[in-house]
Amino acid sequence: MRKSMLSNRQSYLVCLVAVLALFGLLMAVCETGLASPYIKGIMMTACIAVIMTASLNLTIGVLGQLTLGCCGFEAIGAYCAALTSKWIVAQGIAMSDLSRFLIATIAGGALACVFGVLVGIPALRLHGDYLAIVTLGFGEIIRVIIQNLTIAGGAGLSKGQQGQALIGIDRLANLYVVFWITVVTVVFLFMFARSRYGRAVKAIRDDEIAASASGINTTYLKVLVFAISAFFAGVAGGIFAQYIGSLNPTMAGWLNSINYVIMVVFGGMGSITGSIVSAVGLTILPELLRAFSDYRMLVYSVALVLVMIFRPQGIFGSWEFSLPRLINRMLSRGGKGGGRNPQKAGEPPSEGGVVARHGDGSAAASSPSSPEPAHGRAPSGIPAASRISREARA
Repeated sequence: MRKSMLSNRQSYLVCLVAVLALFGLLMAVCETGLASPYIKGIMMTACIAVIMTASLNLTIGVLGQLTLGCCGFEAIGAYCAALTSKWIVAQGIAMSDLSRFLIATIAGGALACVFGVLVGIPALRLHGDYLAIVTLGFGEIIRVIIQNLTIAGGAGLSKGQQGQALIGIDRLANLYVVFWITVVTVVFLFMFARSRYGRAVKAIRDDEIAASASGINTTYLKVLVFAISAFFAGVAGGIFAQYIGSLNPTMAGWLNSINYVIMVVFGGMGSITGSIVSAVGLTILPELLRAFSDYRMLVYSVALVLVMIFRPQGIFGSWEFSLPRLINRMLSRGGKGGGRNPQKAGEPPSEGGVVARHGDGSAAASSPSSPEPAHGRAPSGIPAASRISREARA
């Protein structure tokens, strides 16, 4: 098997350089005036959509559980971040805008994570449509409670009147900071999905009974995934609140959750790359079609239907883009003979065997059907399952 031409440290360095180059491009576009406030707003919305879609993909794509209450967690994070920011100002605590933004955003994510655990423990006992209905009901409960809370702009639960928008939120969200929060979110979710915990979660997705029989704590991992997804949804909500400057309880509605589910399915369930591309694409597409206001949503819907017909697994399926892997492939193609060792003239043909080279430079071929294996080499009669098992243990 051909080894990677880039070590792990070099691969991480390549990815870091790529992210820094992308950030430099973003700064160049914004600082030179090429990006208008409208374009910057689309970029901010796209970053929020990427965080929401990537976190939801962890539950739907990696865990394999359909949830429709992600916007409920987003609303919890948004209102918690807004109220935390207001409380810091009311208490007269001196700190920079960046510190207040980060504290409020993390507080919103932490509260959403707590609700994710509380909802996940009983809800994740269900599967499929039943879990979707329960999470859908959770989102609606959050919406109704928020719109009647006095602290969130409502008239109070006792009066039973729907509240108005929560206004007066300081707009502290900065595009550069949000970009790095998005990068951290994507990197964390990508590494989690490929860690030992992520592999265990995928085993639960494929066959929960077999995973439980093999010793995997399915309840713990399912609640863990649900809590992580809720945390990043709350972070996205905190960013949204401090970018828009006002909140309305309708943001917790089920239609917004459906939009994020569409983004996950559109990009490919289980693919972080697909989540990023679909979130950015489906955020930009309605804006590009805004000139055709009468047919904008029609074209948007037709595009989704066509993708589901001709690419039901999503654009990327479960495939992930890897820059180090692409560089390795380019380097291997640039090598002589495509990376293979060509047979030199005068050497006996191996015919599927192994060419053994002695110290004097002479070569001898061994056939796989030879009754006596070479020294230190496993006999060819070992069953394939035993060899695979031995390699897996190694």
